[in-house]
Amino acid sequence: MSGRERAPRSRRGPDRRPQPVQPAREVAYRVLRAVDEDDAYANLLLPREIERAGLGPADAGLATELTYGTLRGLGTYDAVVRIAAERDPATIDPAVLDAIRLGVHQLLATRVPSHAAVNESVSLAERAAGRGAAGFANAVLRRVSREGADAWRERLAQDARSDDEALAATSSHPVWVIRAFRRALQAEGRAHELAALLEADNAAPRVTMAALPGLADPPEPRTTYSPVGFRPGVGDPEPIVAGSRGAMRVQDEGSQLVALALSRLESSDSAQGEAWLDLCAGPGGKTALLAADARAAGARLSANEVVPARAGLVRRALAAIPDPIEVHERDGRDLTAARPGAFDRILVDAPCTGLGALRRRPEARWRKSPEDVAELTPLQADLLDGAIGATRAGGTVAYVTCSPHLAETVGVVREVLERRGDAVDLLDAPAALQAVAQRELDLPARSDGLTVAQLWPHRHGTDAMFLALLRVRG
Repeated sequence: MSGRERAPRSRRGPDRRPQPVQPAREVAYRVLRAVDEDDAYANLLLPREIERAGLGPADAGLATELTYGTLRGLGTYDAVVRIAAERDPATIDPAVLDAIRLGVHQLLATRVPSHAAVNESVSLAERAAGRGAAGFANAVLRRVSREGADAWRERLAQDARSDDEALAATSSHPVWVIRAFRRALQAEGRAHELAALLEADNAAPRVTMAALPGLADPPEPRTTYSPVGFRPGVGDPEPIVAGSRGAMRVQDEGSQLVALALSRLESSDSAQGEAWLDLCAGPGGKTALLAADARAAGARLSANEVVPARAGLVRRALAAIPDPIEVHERDGRDLTAARPGAFDRILVDAPCTGLGALRRRPEARWRKSPEDVAELTPLQADLLDGAIGATRAGGTVAYVTCSPHLAETVGVVREVLERRGDAVDLLDAPAALQAVAQRELDLPARSDGLTVAQLWPHRHGTDAMFLALLRVRG
């Protein structure tokens, strides 16, 4: 979005105070502007804006729905605006466009009364760019309100030049992401699940939390698969985190499972005295879980995060662990090169596009591009290669990404196996995940024959976490 053309602002008419806007909409609009203008992350900014505005639970819930719902539906809403405004959204003043998007979301995807959706969005547009902009926003939104969501989706599909463009417009995903998801599902013989995946990406995810083993017990209700996972009640989970002093924390169930697949790969007795490393640790959720399991098993964990600010988050995440844990701030390739054969287990939670967490970070789908994949995969392969070199004979490396893109997952694994095929064996990652899961996971055999595992939002209710396990030969 940051690359969109910036149209000139509308001229203001005679001085007139715009109508007041409900605080929840104010908050949502501020976050949308920051995401658009400053490349802010909604999941980090929204809680601060809610607190700053002093919103109660109901208004906080509305602000959250309006913010994330608008960001998830951005592609569809811009396609609707293009028709209703009879102009390219890129030529509309960005501040006005965000107000219109917010209104379109309320009209097409919520039960907010049409008059409230239109009037308050128009007020936001007027406040941003004057009375002329307010008139324009009012005209666009009233045209949108004449048809329902189903009618608009049908119209968008009819106007598309291809089936993939129709799916992109109606599911609010870029075409390249849709094609990447389809290829990843095809590798499992499940291409028919694409529509369900796209729908799951556009649904608000349920909050899941983890109770660090040995430091807290997970209360009811439990999550479906993770032995340390649970679901908090309605409302802000932060009091649970604070009340447990970090021993209970928000964490996606898929992230829990891939970390436990490494830490519990063998019995706890076999880990006694082992040295473990979380190579790309920020922001520290998996690190804390590994640290708790390492403590229980008599192993020693250290962590590394190259970005100093994220290293600070790792240290904060580890505050609940009684034993001190060293957190390095080095390029993972340099650290592993300097420590050959030093570790028994290494987690490589590699930097990736994050396409597996679009439910939680919906703006990522509009910020990422195929060029990002091409830039990341060499780094991912180098980090995995370096981790293998830093693992002793008989030790294990877990390669994890929060992306199902084949280039970031099996593509990297294949490349490293070609480099290191004489030094490592690919373990059965689906079996390792199933060994720690409380219920049976649907992990179909892959057409490529690789024993790697891919979790999915539509199938498992988790982020789309990928896992490969490699054993260093003796």
